[in-house]
Amino acid sequence: MNNNKIATLGALKKSNWVSKTIKEELRDNLIAKLKNKEKVFEGIVGFDNTVLPDIERAILSGHNILLLGLRGQAKTRIARLMVNLLDEYVPAIEGSALNDDPLKPLSRFAKDLIDEQGDKTPIKWIHRQERYVEKLATPDVSVADLIGDVDPIKAANMRLSYADERVIHFGLIPRSHRSIFVINELPDLQPRIQVALFNILQEGDIQIRGFNLRLPLEVQFVFTANPEDYTNRGSIVTPLKDRIESQILTHYPPTIELSKEISRQEARINVKQSININVPELIEDLIEETAFEARASEYVDEKSGVSARLTITARENLNSAAERRCLIKGDKKTTIRIGDLAGIIPSITGKIELVYEGEQEGPYLVAVQLIGKAIRKQFVNYFPDPEVFKKKKQQSPYQPIIDWFAKDNNFDLLNDVSNKDYQKLLLTIPSLVDVVETYHPKTKADEKFLLMEFLLHGLAEFSLIGKSLIQSGFQFKDLFGSMLNMDFDDDVYDEY
Repeated sequence: MNNNKIATLGALKKSNWVSKTIKEELRDNLIAKLKNKEKVFEGIVGFDNTVLPDIERAILSGHNILLLGLRGQAKTRIARLMVNLLDEYVPAIEGSALNDDPLKPLSRFAKDLIDEQGDKTPIKWIHRQERYVEKLATPDVSVADLIGDVDPIKAANMRLSYADERVIHFGLIPRSHRSIFVINELPDLQPRIQVALFNILQEGDIQIRGFNLRLPLEVQFVFTANPEDYTNRGSIVTPLKDRIESQILTHYPPTIELSKEISRQEARINVKQSININVPELIEDLIEETAFEARASEYVDEKSGVSARLTITARENLNSAAERRCLIKGDKKTTIRIGDLAGIIPSITGKIELVYEGEQEGPYLVAVQLIGKAIRKQFVNYFPDPEVFKKKKQQSPYQPIIDWFAKDNNFDLLNDVSNKDYQKLLLTIPSLVDVVETYHPKTKADEKFLLMEFLLHGLAEFSLIGKSLIQSGFQFKDLFGSMLNMDFDDDVYDEY
């Protein structure tokens, strides 16, 4: 309800407006959305059968919520979307620091103002977006920040004794009365600060410098945290966790398809890139598969997690890598190549936390290996599994390609060659195009060359041909010849 003509307490009473607690607002509006078959949390993908039903049940129960999960699992996004379940506008006493309900005044200020002005007490209307408060828990957060403290300047200006509650400067939580209050990374909050939240959650009273105030605050608390035994930074004290009624576990998308949907939705792609750069399904699959491989890798700390932001930023960097190549070589349009995956390495190295063995390998080589494993995993979705022909001792469709390399033929493919040179180079390998046309006869011409390049990388990942890093690209050769020449110059690792 928002009626600009209602500007006083008396007018509000005549309008028959009914007060609700914030938990009642959330519950009533959630019920309405569920009955109307409306999507409650717009833009949240992959949680329809797990996390979101738990959150809806918690809201229906009037619970405070702890969202527990690894980084990049949309915890803060969900918390911010809860504001859409609030009433669009609610009235409050004009000038009140605590968003006092005109019909249920809470603060000394509001009560004194109503006693003085009665039905002429001015009111304002607050939009739901103004009823969301978020605080990142850091070790320097104090009780004064969250709860409040005595303000000596206020006491001096108002000529009040320190025994008068009007000298209190309220912190974030009291000022979030009738609002959603979110504390991100709760374990980072000092234990003594967590203790200060006990009574607010359970009893609704606060203590500030000797003041024991009974303030029945109406706050919807949402806390977010990594699993406490996954981090060395801190933990949630047990009594506080006990007072948070619903603890909800989040997770990463369970399938490549859901992961692709999230990345497509979240990636910020320049309009010109969208028009001039073709991103085939294969490339999308490889990006998402790389994240899945990272989460399963022995080099990556599984307790830290691999954020969904990896694939989102990887998509953005991949388009920019192709755009840069076009600018350098003068091509107006292009299709993403396997070589362009060099552009996603900064997105990988910045999003993974390595264990000791990974640190020994180095983040760059770990990223290259993850891409290689993703290629191997996806290869069998586009071409026959080479292992099947080995086991059944059947003639492999890849044999002509393998034989070509066995005749001392090497093939160098640089990442930044022009479209014309890229296609010309791939056509120099006999039978490469034949295999692609056999299994993908209806593929577009430009994507056919991508599959030819993918075929080379896939055969190398299955150890049917050799592959080594060279400056700004890869060299493919006979596997046996590669094994005899394992002494690489360190400079080859300077670029992908």
